[in-house]
Amino acid sequence: MEPFMVRERSDAKEPSLFLLRVWMDRMPGLTAGITGREGGVSGEPWKSLNCGLHVGDDDEAVIRNRRAVAEAAGWPFEAWTCAEQVHGDAVYRVERADRGRGRRARSDAIQDTDALMTDVPGVLLTSFYADCVPLYFVDPVRRAAALAHAGWKGTVAEIARKTVEAMAEAYGSEPAGLLGAIGPSIGACCYEVDGPVIAKVSPLAESLAEAAGTSAGKMIAPLPNGKALLNLKEINRQIMIKAGILTANIELTEICTGCGRDSFFSHRMENGAAGRMASFIGFQER
Repeated sequence: MEPFMVRERSDAKEPSLFLLRVWMDRMPGLTAGITGREGGVSGEPWKSLNCGLHVGDDDEAVIRNRRAVAEAAGWPFEAWTCAEQVHGDAVYRVERADRGRGRRARSDAIQDTDALMTDVPGVLLTSFYADCVPLYFVDPVRRAAALAHAGWKGTVAEIARKTVEAMAEAYGSEPAGLLGAIGPSIGACCYEVDGPVIAKVSPLAESLAEAAGTSAGKMIAPLPNGKALLNLKEINRQIMIKAGILTANIELTEICTGCGRDSFFSHRMENGAAGRMASFIGFQER
């Protein structure tokens, strides 16, 4: 069953949200999901629920969109906390003093960071996507949560593993006790890559395949033209498993942002003129 379930909207002007219901039902007080592209105020070509301040959209429109998303998810906008993503592998521990950073301006966002984690209730972690893979982590015992942004560069850097390790160090999280989820992102059906990317990804895929006793072809499939179809979702799933998260504790979406452009933004399929979805996760204050 698809883990990211669309939230019913009573009005087309409401933001479209895809919620990780299986987690939210299991853990009262947890909110987790990702936005769609509908129900915002941005004009073309970002129409309409663009949540990224870095794509050329009007800042006030983006802030209005972000506020609407937070409110629809049941959170105050002041809780929205985000980073300036750089396709790296840095993991940042969000403390209470960081709450709200980046919600209105890139200048006060957490800098040069692609993974955020926190055990502070009342903080809503957010990050931004238009094909890259949103990775979600929860420690239900310690009520700690994390988000990681994994494009192909972050995937090769194993940001998923580094997030698991950071949660273990910061919160004492046991990898086998963590829950992981892989959200809406571009699928292998739509993600054709060339030689330089193949050269970077192939060693990782082969190593993961050997560890799992499977075929690297499930992660990177060669094409006759010398290119390959890249399955970032499966690579990140295998990284999570190798990092110690139990296979049964990983939720994997079937949604491809390339195929689902009616509902999601796709940088690749829209030739770079796309808005950004926002992933989000956090525990409400009790």
